[in-house]
Amino acid sequence: MSTDTTPETIRYTADVVLFAAGHVLLIERGWDPHAGCWALPGGHVDEGETSLVASVRELEEEAGITVPATDLLQVGVFDAVARDARGRYVSVAYTATLPALVEPTAGDDATAARWWPLDALPDLLAFDHAEIVAAATNR
Repeated sequence: MSTDTTPETIRYTADVVLFAAGHVLLIERGWDPHAGCWALPGGHVDEGETSLVASVRELEEEAGITVPATDLLQVGVFDAVARDARGRYVSVAYTATLPALVEPTAGDDATAARWWPLDALPDLLAFDHAEIVAAATNR
């Protein structure tokens, strides 16, 4: 057991697993870490925000899709120590299901946004996003 009492910097993020018609929405990351890889829409929780509010904002910024906070359900908290190469990140993931596919529009730090069939996801998702998608799917 460590006796180090130096405070660790922990960054707070939110991710969204958005489903529709047997698909999940993913964005292509525009920069490192994992530039060019597919990931869930999400990002940092801004000062004064909750993770729920941040998830609504990040989904809108990165994919151009608006989902009311009341439609989002929490999947869980993902806090593995080495989940992000930049340091310690703790993410709260949310999920929602749309009645039909809606055309996404990539924005912010996403270079692309598209729906992927759940049975044909990219071989490698950024960070631990495959684990988050699996948790939301099994919910």
